[in-house]
Amino acid sequence: MTGGGRLWGLVFVLVFLHLVLKVSLGVGSAAPDLLTVALLVAARGSGPLGGSAAGFGFGLLEDAFSLLAFGANTVAMTVTGVVGGLTRDLFVGDSRAFQVSYIFLGKLLRDALYWVLAEPAVRGSFVDTVLVLGPVRAAYAALVGVLLFSLAGVWGEEES
Repeated sequence: MTGGGRLWGLVFVLVFLHLVLKVSLGVGSAAPDLLTVALLVAARGSGPLGGSAAGFGFGLLEDAFSLLAFGANTVAMTVTGVVGGLTRDLFVGDSRAFQVSYIFLGKLLRDALYWVLAEPAVRGSFVDTVLVLGPVRAAYAALVGVLLFSLAGVWGEEES
């Protein structure tokens, strides 16, 4: 399988695992945000236009399970996809340090945007949600994402 095929296969697997962990098994916030990791991988592989399309689709998928903040995930994921896609032209190479920081900052951006867009009753306090739990969740997603990239043999080996 080509590098691009493995990359998109990984995106599909990440979305599937996210749904299994969050919906089927009900793990909830104990599971990493694999949907955002999938979005960032898709955006890096396809640029801003593909990132926005993937973000819109993944955001709608996430919003399907969120009745009180419908639309907040869609907007947050779409903007994150566009910003993630812009890194394709701005940063050359995909070292492990870049991968970790890219996913970490992308997850933080997505969480901060969601906090701004969600209803106050749903989002919690800024300090707790974005400043305290945000970096922990972002680090968790980044570490799991990079581990999965290494296991799948994609994103970085064929490009650097």
